Amino acid sequence: MDKQHSESSARGIRIEGLTKRYGQGDMAVDALKGVNMVVAPGEVVGLVGPSGSGKSTLLKCLGAIIEPTSGRMVLGQDVIYDNGWKISDLRALRRDKIGFVFQAPYLIPFLDVTDNVALLPMLAGVPNAEARKKALALLTALDVQHRAKAMPSQLSGGEQQRVAIARGLVNRPPVILADEPTAPLDSERALAVIRILNQMAKQFDTAIIVVTHDEKIIPTFKRIYHIRDGVTHEEAGEGRGID
Repeated sequence: MDKQHSESSARGIRIEGLTKRYGQGDMAVDALKGVNMVVAPGEVVGLVGPSGSGKSTLLKCLGAIIEPTSGRMVLGQDVIYDNGWKISDLRALRRDKIGFVFQAPYLIPFLDVTDNVALLPMLAGVPNAEARKKALALLTALDVQHRAKAMPSQLSGGEQQRVAIARGLVNRPPVILADEPTAPLDSERALAVIRILNQMAKQFDTAIIVVTHDEKIIPTFKRIYHIRDGVTHEEAGEGRGID
């Protein structure tokens, strides 16, 4: 294991022997059968696999949305699961330590762009003015600051996805889980989103997993995990088209 991956044992994402079984007895289905994965801080890794392979289950376990059956998960500097949850407040974990970026932006239609991004830190107790300042700084980094007062319906698809990325980053989470973030975008905008995720990963020392079927972006990853029948297989990617 190289130096970058060994350092990620204390930070980033580490999954060891993760399993998830649905049902019991003859009706039991093993969605995950011992998944192992390491993503270092500042790294963007692809997760690919056919429908039903376990991608969504793995992402839901990592996002503390469903409980695994066994194994171990470390996010950032926190052991969040070790054959049982080790974090008492999973809602706070999801709010403060995990950023989510989805295929659809899911922006709140009656809030402007700034407040869509500022809402999470506000909910975490950050004063409104400070939360909006943090939001504007991220919008500026993502080159959509000129849309700060616009409503979601006034944005293009690419602008909406940039705002969604800003929302995912606003609490500076050590982990971002991106589920098909480029699916609705054309090639140019899809590559722009992946370029932004790589820039943000490096800038904020964030570990990012991108679940995708999108052939346009798979060549951009330096490392890829294929998941088949609930088991992961790591391979080197081409790592091109992101700089």
